[in-house]
Amino acid sequence: MAVVVVGAGICGVACAVEVAAAGVAVRMVERGRTVGGRMATRRIEGRPVDLGAAYFTVRDAEFARVVETWRAAGLARPWTSELAVLGDGERGRSEGPVRWAAPGGLRSLVEDLAAGTGVELEHEVRGVGPGPVVDGEPADVVVLAMPDPQALRLLDPSSPAAAELAGREWNPVITVAAGWADRQWPELPAAFVNEHPVLSLVADDGARRGDGAPVLVAHTTAALARDHLDDPDSAIPPVLDALRELLPLRTPALWTHAHRWRYSAPARDRDAPFHLGDDGIALAGDGWGAARVETAWRSGTLLGRAVAAALGAG
Repeated sequence: MAVVVVGAGICGVACAVEVAAAGVAVRMVERGRTVGGRMATRRIEGRPVDLGAAYFTVRDAEFARVVETWRAAGLARPWTSELAVLGDGERGRSEGPVRWAAPGGLRSLVEDLAAGTGVELEHEVRGVGPGPVVDGEPADVVVLAMPDPQALRLLDPSSPAAAELAGREWNPVITVAAGWADRQWPELPAAFVNEHPVLSLVADDGARRGDGAPVLVAHTTAALARDHLDDPDSAIPPVLDALRELLPLRTPALWTHAHRWRYSAPARDRDAPFHLGDDGIALAGDGWGAARVETAWRSGTLLGRAVAAALGAG
């Protein structure tokens, strides 16, 4: 038997890395075609575009050391500590921690972390039950590294882990990427959008990537996303209208792409960094803490160490 990690976002990968480092056999499975989860990057019009997380911040000392290896390898770079604030016909500035970006897209960071740790892609798990078992196969520990509603669908209702997940609301987002012939907006590099019915965040992907491409990535409000979940492309017109309202766009976009995130972020934070039950079923992700990339990494890392310790390894 072994530890089975279901989900190869940064949390699942970080967990698998820690378990393997302790000498415990680990199997990681992912239903998608790539690793990365909500650190998603898609190649559009010949260049990578981040469609999930807009950036990441660094507070944890251990995570800072990981980020430094990414920076040394040219995979990550400090982007900005100041974001614009748009709304109500005004423009302001918001100071904050340094936001980091990845020239090759945030998914490249998860791919780097996963190097040397085998991932079974396009493998869909259908059920996790007492034992624990994954689709009827026994395991020592099963880790569900995914948003709560997705984990709840896999779990046997009798599992104590299911009780940890029940009733937690998650907010959706639709991300719309759009490209123009030239840059028609003032330097952002990204902007919070206050009290707007359509948009919550706009990122200048050319500034984020460092190539200056005339590409914007807009994240909708949860309310707008709920109205368009069944047809994400139908969110494109109101998003473009909102961008024209907020920014001096002179010409129509040359191309657009919409991506639906049904479970983008939990409606409220948790205090615990993970759940590890006596039944061998564990839960982790950015839903365990504040919804950040760093939270997901920390959740997976701490859980991986706790799993190794519970199995007497390390």
